[in-house]
Amino acid sequence: MLSKNLKLLRTANDMTQEQVAEFLGIGRSAYSNYEDGRREPPIDVLEKFANIMGCDLATIYEENEEAVKSQLICAFRTDGMSKEDMEEIASFKRLVLSYLKMERLLND
Repeated sequence: MLSKNLKLLRTANDMTQEQVAEFLGIGRSAYSNYEDGRREPPIDVLEKFANIMGCDLATIYEENEEAVKSQLICAFRTDGMSKEDMEEIASFKRLVLSYLKMERLLND
């Protein structure tokens, strides 16, 4: 489920393995191993991955594919983006995710 969700979230955000790997500070082949299920990524890599995807860390381990898809807050075109651009997007997505969590708490 982890490897499947990594790929699902990456493709839903229209990102290449190379872009994600660069953002995570790892090689593309290492990231490919995570997506293929050959290796499990360390928690710090997963946290950074969740940031750029705009989801909770728990979403990466979610077994229900529809639940994963429902967590896609916002997606950006990634053509020609630098690592710095991706850092800014990750910050924005963290802000949006925090806002949505706060809204849910206030409405419950």
